[in-house]
Amino acid sequence: MIKHNTANILIVLLLTACIQTHISAMKDQTQNNPYYSNTSKDTLNVSNDIWKKILSTKVYDIARGKGTEMPYSSPLEKNFDTGTYYCGVCGNPLFKSDTKFNSQCGWPAFFQTIEKNSLIYKPDNSYNMERVEVLCGRCHSHLGHVFDDPNTPTGLWYCINGVVLDFKKAATLQKQYKDSLDSK
Repeated sequence: MIKHNTANILIVLLLTACIQTHISAMKDQTQNNPYYSNTSKDTLNVSNDIWKKILSTKVYDIARGKGTEMPYSSPLEKNFDTGTYYCGVCGNPLFKSDTKFNSQCGWPAFFQTIEKNSLIYKPDNSYNMERVEVLCGRCHSHLGHVFDDPNTPTGLWYCINGVVLDFKKAATLQKQYKDSLDSK
């Protein structure tokens, strides 16, 4: 029994370290991105040449090249902390954590967006499949796909690449808000 509990503790610690590493990497990337904003609603018309200079190769390949990360490779897939998920490319608010669910598909899954215009929907018939691609409503980056799912509260299942998400814990957001009020 003790070995089982020790193994569980080690798994939780490892997962926590992976999530913190992802958050730290996203912080580094967003600080060097002049287009990143969690508050701007302005649509971005930035060329792929400019995005390629700003984004990491991994993020660029998925966000701008419409790639897909390997299943179960994102620490955000197992993240169930309270907070908000933003577009990792431009900072557009996409999903609240209370709309995330464990789909066991290998990618972060949600059943509702923050706002209707947070995403753009496009038919995707690649690989001989009929799917609906979801793009960020602000920067038009590829995020993943949405599927019909009668088992979710909205009947929708957003399957999103974790590498193109930026997660901020609720406590961090509260501190940022308080700091912005104090600076006024």
